[in-house]
Amino acid sequence: MICGLWSLLILSVINGITLLVSYMANNTFPRPLSEDEEAKYISLLLQGDEKARAILTEHNLRLVAHIVKKFDSNNEETDDLISIGTIGLIKGINSFKPDRGTRLATYAARCIENEMLMTFPQRNNLVLRQSYAVGQRVNCSFSAV
Repeated sequence: MICGLWSLLILSVINGITLLVSYMANNTFPRPLSEDEEAKYISLLLQGDEKARAILTEHNLRLVAHIVKKFDSNNEETDDLISIGTIGLIKGINSFKPDRGTRLATYAARCIENEMLMTFPQRNNLVLRQSYAVGQRVNCSFSAV
């Protein structure tokens, strides 16, 4: 049972990475799913439909590419970030619980970012660029020099 899950995860990652690289090379991604389509495929996924998992992954690869762009990195790390982001997306889709009141893209975005940050905690050159809205409270401290 465990071996089957690992091989399924590995095949999903390979498929996701292959799709993402081809989409990025052509600058085209599948359109995002509508709310109704997303709800339908999430429902099918909860019933164990693997095709629904693949569709949700494929239609959210644009999210991985968007988050990779938010990270400062050199070109050598971009491929690694895409791979790791795809793993985060798959983990997010696998652990998503629709009854918690959040959208899949919101939940998956956090999973993607967390996967990247957990993989590269020691690298100082990998920094998430955070933008803040006017009036948004920013927690920071200044030390005297």
